[in-house]
Amino acid sequence: MKIRDKKVPMREQPPAERIKNFNEVPFGYTEEEAVLEAERCLSCKKPACVSGCPVEIDIPGFISKIKERKFREAARILKEKNCLPAICGRVCPQEEQCEKFCVLGKKFEPCAIGRLERFVADWEAEQGIEIPEKGKPTGKRIAVVGSGPAGLTVAGDLAKMGHEVVIFEALHKPGGVLVYGIPEFRLPKAIVQREVDFVKALGVKVILNFVVGKTKTVDELLLDFDAVFIGTGAGLPWFMNIPGENASGIYSANEYLTRVNLMKAYLFPEYDTPVVKGRRVAVIGGGNVAMDAARTALRLGAEKSMIIYRRGREELPARMEEIVRAEEEGVEFHFLTLPVRYIADGDGWVKEMECIRMTLGEPDSSGRRRPIPCPGSEFRIPVDTVVCAIGQSPNPLIPQTTPGLAVGKHGNIIADEKTGKTTKKGVFAGGDIVTGAATVILAMGAGRVAARHIDEYLKTGIW
Repeated sequence: MKIRDKKVPMREQPPAERIKNFNEVPFGYTEEEAVLEAERCLSCKKPACVSGCPVEIDIPGFISKIKERKFREAARILKEKNCLPAICGRVCPQEEQCEKFCVLGKKFEPCAIGRLERFVADWEAEQGIEIPEKGKPTGKRIAVVGSGPAGLTVAGDLAKMGHEVVIFEALHKPGGVLVYGIPEFRLPKAIVQREVDFVKALGVKVILNFVVGKTKTVDELLLDFDAVFIGTGAGLPWFMNIPGENASGIYSANEYLTRVNLMKAYLFPEYDTPVVKGRRVAVIGGGNVAMDAARTALRLGAEKSMIIYRRGREELPARMEEIVRAEEEGVEFHFLTLPVRYIADGDGWVKEMECIRMTLGEPDSSGRRRPIPCPGSEFRIPVDTVVCAIGQSPNPLIPQTTPGLAVGKHGNIIADEKTGKTTKKGVFAGGDIVTGAATVILAMGAGRVAARHIDEYLKTGIW
């Protein structure tokens, strides 16, 4: 059978329509589309795609079941290694992971592994989610701090092993960055809740509004639990520290997106959260968070939404499909441009942004070409809202309140990447709190590694 050279396209809302709502942009595959795409998989005997998956999903295994229309069995295979397939199918950067290694990709477009994962997860949710069998109760108790992708993964895996697991979440909703950071149009909150409910169905207890480091310290948790896993992510936003940055109308991306996503500011006044609906919005940065903020601004009614990025289009760190969607929706891209100061009006509200042109030099330690300012090229852009999306580092609360926990120079907890063990006995860590801001699937991979070694520690007592 001749192989299709391109992926089966996924239907989605037209740009002119979707910028008027917060509904999810792509619709997902139908059964027929999923089977058609699955038939592109070569079912390699030595599948390279699996080596590119941080949680080691049997990718050819679940895709072969789609080919046979055995969708329930496909879901069982997926969930052997992944408690959050509907989330991963939507927001994982598959082009840099599993799909990057797909043999089909050497000649054609790689198999659409992420889209098929999403299809199977959504199909199972429509038909009724199956709860897998758990191991016999071990009598061991584990506290998980943070309910983001790393925390949910480690909790789900440990619960399946028969351990008693309690997740402590500081916010009033579980999901961490999945609910406060990623907009509804890219990851609906109902999808996150569905997968949180699956983890809870495994027996995991979730306690909300509990700030570890304030409500109780890690040391106090260790009095009640046999081990603690810290997966609190990277929630401390960075700013550029340039003149005028304290003007009104300048947000961190964390605050801007949290107001809109978690606090539902886009439904004001139905929800009480206010947010400035800027007319001319500038988003500083070029990652997925920057794309999310720029596209959110359009949906809130901005006349102009701009990405301000100091390198060129080729260096943008965001996923290509998110860049393309932002372009389709009318987001303006200002490349090789760096803000150097903000100018406010008499009431203290930002009204202009002074920028300087950049050129690209030799590659730096990140492998990308280093941006270099062009002297005398300063110019101004009128703005009334600025969103700074240049990165974030771990919240310092837990490191500051946990004696014996070694911390790196950027505030990250130091943990063995092969085990998740920290410098404090009984305490494991993984995800962005260890690596700095990364991807959902890498945080989940760290959760899986930690779960295996927490289980081993609880069985042997060896640290």
